[in-house]
Amino acid sequence: MRLFGYELTRRPAGSSTVPAGVAVGGPNSWFSVVREPFTGAWQQNAEILAPRVAITNPTVYSCVTLIAQSLGKMRLRLVQLTDQGIWVEASSPAFSPVLRRPNRYQLSNEFIEYWVASKLQWGNTYVLKSRDARGVVVALDILDPQHVTVLVAPDGAVYYQLRPNDLAGIPSEGVAVPASEIIHDKLTPLAHPLVGLSPIAAAALAATQGLKILDTSATFFANRSSPGGVITVPAAITKEAADRIKAQWQENFAGANSGSVGLLTDGMTYQPTTVNAVDAQLIEQLKMTTETICSCFHVPVSLVNSAPVPYANNEPLVQQFYSQCLQSHIVSLELALDDGLGLTSVPGVTYGTEFDVDDLLWMDTATRTKAATDAVTGGVLSPDEARFKYFGLGGVPGGNHVYMQQQNWPLAQLSGPRELPAVPPAAAPADDADDDDDLELDAFTGILAKALEEGGVLHG
Repeated sequence: MRLFGYELTRRPAGSSTVPAGVAVGGPNSWFSVVREPFTGAWQQNAEILAPRVAITNPTVYSCVTLIAQSLGKMRLRLVQLTDQGIWVEASSPAFSPVLRRPNRYQLSNEFIEYWVASKLQWGNTYVLKSRDARGVVVALDILDPQHVTVLVAPDGAVYYQLRPNDLAGIPSEGVAVPASEIIHDKLTPLAHPLVGLSPIAAAALAATQGLKILDTSATFFANRSSPGGVITVPAAITKEAADRIKAQWQENFAGANSGSVGLLTDGMTYQPTTVNAVDAQLIEQLKMTTETICSCFHVPVSLVNSAPVPYANNEPLVQQFYSQCLQSHIVSLELALDDGLGLTSVPGVTYGTEFDVDDLLWMDTATRTKAATDAVTGGVLSPDEARFKYFGLGGVPGGNHVYMQQQNWPLAQLSGPRELPAVPPAAAPADDADDDDDLELDAFTGILAKALEEGGVLHG
């Protein structure tokens, strides 16, 4: 394929390396993105906080790793859509292996964590596909976003310029590949549909302020929390005398000697000039930066610091974390894999990928027991399904059926006259029972007649 007069090459099937390709050129083809911590920072020569620097902020690091590890600990499984419209776990020789082991140097959880971390730091995740002779994807390599450039042809076709990458098998001269060979997962593209925006763009000022606060605090406490100051002399002195007094003071009372008792003579006084931690409300300022960064990542503050949990237990907090933060990342990653692996184009069957959310929402023992009991008595799950879902236990004899009590009636029958089940008629007494009754009656009649003849009284 030729573009702009250059030959485009794609990664060959069944090969671990990409042959030499020519970069698709032209100064108008490249996306140039100016990243500023705030509008006008470039004109003011303000420091731009790059993602690799921002990650050194403890709150940014906590948010990124918390989100990435939360997705990494959920099992990614291949599912199939049944005729009833239900997704059930499935296995396929074409798709299951690459989901279990995406590449030769990463396990599945490491792959997912790296995917999400790249997306959170840079706003974009680029994944290069490797195919076998059948054209089936057999390996996925996540690329450094700084080494990938998105290109758009005049007809709207999208290509990706890749810089060298030994792990992914990209040669030293780089290569350009079509969009069909790249999985591009973007985080909320605000300025351009092919350029995602990282939360660090919004949290840059707060992250910078937090780093400066921590840096200032480190310097402050390295000096034993003793702020600098000035020595005031009531009378005029020469520069030589001032330098001598300053040198003596620094030698005797600065650094390791700070906090020692000083002696000032001739009416000299010492006045601290820097604001201490209490006056600067250092803790409150640092807390504000933490809350701002967490809001940009949509992470509850209680999950990244020691703030009190607003609920009686952690389950509602995890539910909040899932709904306002993780769910969008999960859906985006699942759809990107479905499309990138070609799961939706298999004839005769519908495949997909799905994270097992139960690995994230793990309840305490009492809550799990109640949930399992309610699911079984409510006819939602069988005992075996409840045992496996909530406790990881195997089945028991007779536990594979869903149970429901008999007194429950359909609403349609309760809305009108209800026919009670017919009661079977009582069985007729047996003939031998009638014979026994006749014998007893005859015996009683004979005894009564004999007693009357003798004029006696019949006693019971």
